[in-house]
Amino acid sequence: MTILAIAGSLRAASLNTALLHAIAGLAPAPFDIRIYQGLGDLPLFNPDLDADSLPSVTGLRDAILAADVLMLASPEYAHGVSGPMKNALDWMVGNESFIDKPLVLLNASPRATHAQAALRETVRTMSARLIDEACISLPLLGSGLDADGIAADPALRRAILAMLQCIRLFS
Repeated sequence: MTILAIAGSLRAASLNTALLHAIAGLAPAPFDIRIYQGLGDLPLFNPDLDADSLPSVTGLRDAILAADVLMLASPEYAHGVSGPMKNALDWMVGNESFIDKPLVLLNASPRATHAQAALRETVRTMSARLIDEACISLPLLGSGLDADGIAADPALRRAILAMLQCIRLFS
């Protein structure tokens, strides 16, 4: 099962990216977690541009279409979805990549409820199929954990493995 994982932060030390790396490291067979690295390469969304002529946009679309499941982990900035994540989603509105795509939302800061609510609304509007049972919030903010630390923490490890089991059952 191929999962395309996208972190909504461009920060090198992003907790969301660390979470995705921890998940990739913990995922048992048959999971193949692919972490998307091109969020910062997408141009600012402009509907006047031909998305099919932009390699970064078509690359993201093709990666989403090739995945069995999509996993999004985005920080919250000023009570909203991060700009890079929103930009990527805007580029995908005009194509079929999200239609009935099983999708999981991850939250690295349980207090960040506004961005999660906005992401839910956006991806539902785009016709993705949220796997609600697999959407989780983990208390990583202020933990000082990197990907290895997240994977080594017994409670976080259990939550991640349970989330992956839900994906297997409900996707």
